[in-house]
Amino acid sequence: MPFQAATTTPRRAMTPAAFVRGVVAAYDRYGRDPAEALSKGQVAADLVKSPDGRVTAAQFEALAGHAMRELDDEALGWFSRRLPWGTYGMLCRASITAPNLEVALKRWCRHHRLLTEDVLFELAISEETAVVSIRELRDLGTLREFCLVTLLRYVLGFSCWAVDSAIALRAAEFPFPEPCHVSVYPTIFCKTVGFGADRASIVFDKHYLSLPLTRSAADLDNMLKGALRLTVLPYRRDRLLVERVRRVLRNSRGRILGAEDVASELALSTRTMHRRLREEATSLRDLKEEAKLELAKQELMRGRVPIKRIAELAGFRNEKSFSRAFRTWTGASPREFRGRYR
Repeated sequence: MPFQAATTTPRRAMTPAAFVRGVVAAYDRYGRDPAEALSKGQVAADLVKSPDGRVTAAQFEALAGHAMRELDDEALGWFSRRLPWGTYGMLCRASITAPNLEVALKRWCRHHRLLTEDVLFELAISEETAVVSIRELRDLGTLREFCLVTLLRYVLGFSCWAVDSAIALRAAEFPFPEPCHVSVYPTIFCKTVGFGADRASIVFDKHYLSLPLTRSAADLDNMLKGALRLTVLPYRRDRLLVERVRRVLRNSRGRILGAEDVASELALSTRTMHRRLREEATSLRDLKEEAKLELAKQELMRGRVPIKRIAELAGFRNEKSFSRAFRTWTGASPREFRGRYR
């Protein structure tokens, strides 16, 4: 389902017929008949040739999934060698054990080179943004758009699934001219889309890279049972704000921050921050308590800082109130907790 965004309904036809033709072209390359695949996707022959035709996400998933299995090529003829069914599943397995998204994407870029030398994934990180781009080392011909769009959706879809969060793109760029079906690109990627660029790329806030991966190998097994669902973006909630609030609170180390202070650090109004945290089923108060406990546990396990000083670092007025709160959190006093790690 590579070309359906979460904000659209499953039955709404959004995938351009141009991408259906990309699947048909794979059959032409291998000298096979696409009739069975088109039937699986309930795609009429006249729609394949339509300049402005559309199919639903479910139709395209059925069509492309069947084609990948029947042709035993998950690249659908894009590359100089076929990628047997299950290849991208192996790429996911190589990335899923990473501690955070940055490491996972670096693995994806590195290991994709083992699949093909025709394209290279690259991750670039600046002060504010992260960019995943594709460098073409071979002429992709008429399949260029279909290939590049699908590859970016693969890595974006996996990333969102792996960190259990929508990743809001700031921009997407492509090295080919604006296609006649350009109207679907904001749905596929984001509102800011450019063409005629040096390479295909997606741009997003670099703080997403610090999000921890939340999926297990068993989760991956279940996800891969659904053909191509890896590339769908079913996530409406964005975990980045919660992680950014946590970072601000962790870095405060003893400074008592009010809502206005935290919101200012995030370049948000206080009202907007509270509203977005409510949408994430949490609150600034809860995150403050979590940050205090995390800091206190870390310092106690290190075993060097006096408990009175830890109380100050965690933002408590005195050791007594800290001890009372810590027992409520953990069921043990700070001294008892520290004793477990000596």
